[in-house]
Amino acid sequence: MKTFQSKGAEFSYETLGGSGPVVVWAHGWGQDHKAFLPLASSLEKSGAHALIDFPGFGGSKEPPQTWGTEDYADAVAEWLKTQSYGPIIWVGHSFGCRVGIQIAARHPELIAGLFLIAAAGLKRKRPLHRTIYLKTRIYAFKAAKKIFGSEWANGKFGSRDYKQTSGVMRSIFVKVVNEDLSAKAKEIACPVKLVYGSKDTETPPEIGHKFAALIPNADMVLLEELDHYSILSGGRHQVAPILKSFMTDTYK
Repeated sequence: MKTFQSKGAEFSYETLGGSGPVVVWAHGWGQDHKAFLPLASSLEKSGAHALIDFPGFGGSKEPPQTWGTEDYADAVAEWLKTQSYGPIIWVGHSFGCRVGIQIAARHPELIAGLFLIAAAGLKRKRPLHRTIYLKTRIYAFKAAKKIFGSEWANGKFGSRDYKQTSGVMRSIFVKVVNEDLSAKAKEIACPVKLVYGSKDTETPPEIGHKFAALIPNADMVLLEELDHYSILSGGRHQVAPILKSFMTDTYK
């Protein structure tokens, strides 16, 4: 693993391939670059690849403070500006898509195209009964914090990802999941390919349709019978040719 320092944080990353288009791979929350290795390895001969471990994940230490996705984006952008890559293709999964959207909006000169798999970053439309249920849980959580303390309430009501974090990473998780990237999505000028699994319940296809409507130069592919994680494992053989075609079209 190689490393680079940016904005007071250290990033670890692995490289594959050699010449050709540069592809930067950005993993989802709670994962690291290994989640992308099978897919990236299948495209190794099609370009030069850098698979990042974001600070707080994999081989990278936690950020120095509570970062939002704009902080992750600016840190990666600072590093990209020191390289001789030229505009790159950003491949993200879930949280990595959030960061990619921020980079494309804030540093458009660095991004030739975004390939977003199970992209997160927009508010979901929920049925009324689900909205009532979630609001009830929020009220119960706040009451439990006052009566039993934060640690007990967090363990009882927190999501899986929330429970698996602590310290600054927990603060980052709360900040990230409350971000709405609608305005940033509208600012993206580069080509964007959105890929979703029909069985994804964490970032359902409805989010992809919303992104496709917000981003000026985007289109969406729906892959049947795949969920949030199987799209990178069993589904990678379907994703690979779509990405390869996107790389070819982007660098015509």
